Amino acid sequence: MTSVAGWAAASTPGTFPPLPRAVAQAFYRRMRAVAPAARGAIDRDRTTDPEQTFTDTACGRLVGSLDDAGLRALGMWTHHWCMRFYDDDTRVGRRLVREIAARPGLGWTADEVRWMLRESISAGPAAADRFTLPRAAAAQLPPADRPLDELPPGLRPEARVPRQRHGN
Repeated sequence: MTSVAGWAAASTPGTFPPLPRAVAQAFYRRMRAVAPAARGAIDRDRTTDPEQTFTDTACGRLVGSLDDAGLRALGMWTHHWCMRFYDDDTRVGRRLVREIAARPGLGWTADEVRWMLRESISAGPAAADRFTLPRAAAAQLPPADRPLDELPPGLRPEARVPRQRHGN
């Protein structure tokens, strides 16, 4: 299992400058607000059919009950939880992260993205899905606010090229 150190990972030197303590504490406070419901939903979904439609799962119902700020907190908590306990038991959590990552317009902040990127880098390559949510969140930021240029080249998201029609 791979583990990151929570506050220590958020406040140590590395690819990104440490977050101010008040900013990191605000993130943890928001995540603690959704943690009991998230943990309960993940635990319930572990015992259900993995092929079940997401909206029919406990996690799907939880996602449907939250506003954008709640979804960001849920995404950050689930990302944090998956990075700390990344193993086969995080299948449900990784699905939840992918579902939140696919939602546009959640209003991510650059600090939230940097925090998730720092945790992802701390987790190391054993956590294969570690950049799913931070990459999606960074893509929603205005170009000037994206912290992706601070990432090592192999970790930056690829540019997406629009499909072109081939005429006759």
